[in-house]
Amino acid sequence: MAETAKGRGARSNATGRFEPETVEAFDDGWTGDDVEAAPLRTTLTPEHARTIIARNTSPDIGFDRSINPYKGCEHGCIYCYARPSHAFMGLSPGLDFESRLFFKPEAARLLEQELSKPRYVCKRIHIGGNTDPYQPVERELNSTRSILEVMQRFQHPFSIITKSVLIARDADILGPMGRAGLASACVSITTLDRGLARAMEPRASTPAKRLEAISRLAEAGCPVTVGFAPVIPGLNDHELESVLEAASKAGATSAMYVTLRLPLEIKDLFREWLADARPDRAARVMSLIRQTRGGKDYDADWSQRMKGTGPVAELIAARFKAAVKRYGLDTPLKPVDETQFRVPADMKKQMDLFDLPSPISWEGGSRSETDGGRPDAA
Repeated sequence: MAETAKGRGARSNATGRFEPETVEAFDDGWTGDDVEAAPLRTTLTPEHARTIIARNTSPDIGFDRSINPYKGCEHGCIYCYARPSHAFMGLSPGLDFESRLFFKPEAARLLEQELSKPRYVCKRIHIGGNTDPYQPVERELNSTRSILEVMQRFQHPFSIITKSVLIARDADILGPMGRAGLASACVSITTLDRGLARAMEPRASTPAKRLEAISRLAEAGCPVTVGFAPVIPGLNDHELESVLEAASKAGATSAMYVTLRLPLEIKDLFREWLADARPDRAARVMSLIRQTRGGKDYDADWSQRMKGTGPVAELIAARFKAAVKRYGLDTPLKPVDETQFRVPADMKKQMDLFDLPSPISWEGGSRSETDGGRPDAA
């Protein structure tokens, strides 16, 4: 029997794939249906990393380096491709992923250290390639804000992606850097249906708030891309044109999309959610998804994993191409300017005498769920 947790995306918390023993919840008949489950608390744990910039060689990803201020994500999007990464820490990609979060308290200092190295070569850094850099706890920790402040000091080019209106808080950095050709933002909008968003992305900003974020960033001067990602055939694909039109009116100048990916544990979590949240269309949605993946739940081949194959995937691609042209979202993004990168003079002096301090101590806290709701939704 699936576990239930108010205001969460996953319906269960099955053990990660690397663990020698598997633990799953089940109904033994002793708990009545009228008894509420205990509130699921979000816990925060500091991670004392040695470096902050991650690198990848995936040929279908448009960047080779990224920064992820957080591991795990309280937004709880059921389709999130980052969920399986929690298994590497001995945790579940289910409810653990959205309630047991990790952050890097020394992120800004680590970034300054890496950017100041004599052999560092400047290339665009993508912020939020794994989990969202603007999840609710960012209001308190300011980890992402501190990273952007370092980027601004070093005049280092970057891109950033989110589905939170909290990004608008940092328009004072994103605007000037965007106008200087050093920054761009992508705001993900999967639906304009508040009810579907609530079920599918329980603690992310509402669709209206994400449109507001696009508007505020565009007004500040930062180029904004709208991400219709993921496209879920039979569930939200009919909204493709309406989402792109609304984003264009808000100020976005380009768009992208990704067809739903269901690697590893995500396929079971998504099927479980679908059967519970949308039982009337669960079978049809899974059938259409398999039609974009050669009859399977997922195909990890790099040449097609982002868009899929077959008639259903081809129709989505054709509709997207027509829509971006219709709504003026086909403006090519300008290449970021890597020539402005400079190591501040004060950092050069510090690096000459660099002596790493002891890790900052931080007592992990927790926040109890009182309304099952989305802290940054409206």
